[in-house]
Amino acid sequence: MSEKSTTDALLDAALAHVAFEGWSPATFAAAVAAAGVSPEAARAACPRGALDLAMAYHRRGDAAMLARMAAADLESMKIRERVTFAVRARIEAIDDKEAVRRGATLFALPQNAGEGARLVWGTADAIWTALGDGSDDINWYTKRMILGGVYSATVLFWLGDDNPGNDATWAFLDRRIGDVMQFEKFKAQLRGNALLNGLLSGPNWLISKVKAPASTVRDDLPGRWPGSQ
Repeated sequence: MSEKSTTDALLDAALAHVAFEGWSPATFAAAVAAAGVSPEAARAACPRGALDLAMAYHRRGDAAMLARMAAADLESMKIRERVTFAVRARIEAIDDKEAVRRGATLFALPQNAGEGARLVWGTADAIWTALGDGSDDINWYTKRMILGGVYSATVLFWLGDDNPGNDATWAFLDRRIGDVMQFEKFKAQLRGNALLNGLLSGPNWLISKVKAPASTVRDDLPGRWPGSQ
């Protein structure tokens, strides 16, 4: 059994226990027993136990979202509709709300906050990449940061939305996307203001030197500067 298939087997077994035990050592131990995986193989696949399973669950949702995006006619949509569709597809890919609720608690812990932020960033990056984002400057970062905020806020709202069809959640998402579009309009107005462009020439020059990560570099590095190795 490969490491990935071991993780998948453990994750499938763990989901029956997460609602009661959370993403905890008890859940991991129960998953190992239920999946029929040796403790050694389980630890090799998930060195951090349930934390690694929670991260695998999030990435499974990302994969489901990307599959739905690939099957959709995105070309017929405006950019706002594409982004809204992607975020909604990501949330609708969740098949266990309690697993997400427990995950939010897990990643709120100080020692896990970095991993939680990395997962949200990965979701936003997956969306923009699937949508064909070609930015290679500071916009590469701002797009993902803003979308990550929209996604996180919408998930938190969705966790408290008990309405059939999640209509309140989708209305909330639409408002957040609207706020982003207003911000983009504001940035465009700033770029068109000759006086402000003069005042901001120094900061703008510095910002222009920030580049998106090269596709061959490690994904845990924040970015690169021109000429850097």
